[in-house]
Amino acid sequence: MSDKIRINLALQGGGAHGAFTWGVLDRLLEEEDIEIAAISGTSAGALNGAALKAGMVRGGRDGARALLEETWAQIGALDDIALPLWLQAWLPDPGLVSRSLEYSVPYMWGEAVARMLSPYAWGPLYRNPLEKVVARLDFDEVCAAAGPDLTVCATHVRDGKIRLFRGDGISGKAIMASACLPTLFQAVELEDPLTGVVEAFWDGGYTGNPALFPFFEPELPGDVVIVNINPLYREKVPVTPHEIQNRINEISFNSSLLRELRAIDFVQRLLEQGAIPDGAMKRVRVHMISDDTLMNELSVATKTLPIPSVLSQLKTAGRRAAGMFLADHRDAIGKNQTADLRGMFN
Repeated sequence: MSDKIRINLALQGGGAHGAFTWGVLDRLLEEEDIEIAAISGTSAGALNGAALKAGMVRGGRDGARALLEETWAQIGALDDIALPLWLQAWLPDPGLVSRSLEYSVPYMWGEAVARMLSPYAWGPLYRNPLEKVVARLDFDEVCAAAGPDLTVCATHVRDGKIRLFRGDGISGKAIMASACLPTLFQAVELEDPLTGVVEAFWDGGYTGNPALFPFFEPELPGDVVIVNINPLYREKVPVTPHEIQNRINEISFNSSLLRELRAIDFVQRLLEQGAIPDGAMKRVRVHMISDDTLMNELSVATKTLPIPSVLSQLKTAGRRAAGMFLADHRDAIGKNQTADLRGMFN
């Protein structure tokens, strides 16, 4: 048996598109020699990270895969369809589903209402739909010392800065805060990990999607695998209202990640040039698992509406992308960076 390949996982948020990340994790968990040392997650990434950790504490790799499947079954009722892989080839293309949703009367009406009404207008009728999902997680397992280190990212509403929830500070409310889009959900109030005062929090994607700096601790491995579900690049310039709104969403939710990647690239350059002594700063190697071709076919419509057939296809796509990453780059982990950071910025 070869030595363990230790990695950190950075899990982006993106609503129901987080089912792609579920597929990636499901595939990675099949590899006995890959050890997940730490996870930083935002929104759907935080939920995926919490389910993976709780399941792993409960029942190892198989437990993690089972709890991830159970969690996404709650989100999209996948148990009700249990589609075999051969049948998925006959399902409507996810891009077609996305475009159909964008121009459906119920979706357009819902979008109009969300722009005219605050989520606070619902009064006692208001419910956060994620509450039922996170309530099924065992937070003694999520917060356990065993298993990967877990960081959940959220945005402090009043000062606009990132907050990190870790260890015993991770709760159902912390995960709901990490996934709280302010046009859809009321701000989630919970104890600020910095001050201990109860404060309001919004989606972590605005300030860290996800945060990478928690991986800079010396005891963690130098390899960071980012599971990217928001396309960095779109060939087509958006022209319709739906396309424009969708691209605004993607750009804003990628901006914090790109800032941190620029900082990592800057440190890498300094180390390469000998401007700072080797060992003075951590040498981080970045890897990325994504499927921009698929994500370019999707939009905010399929992020906000968890359609079982689309979730199932996203999981399959995530497994496929992770398999391709392992086939191409497994031997590079621990040695070389495989993500072209400078290509992202030029």
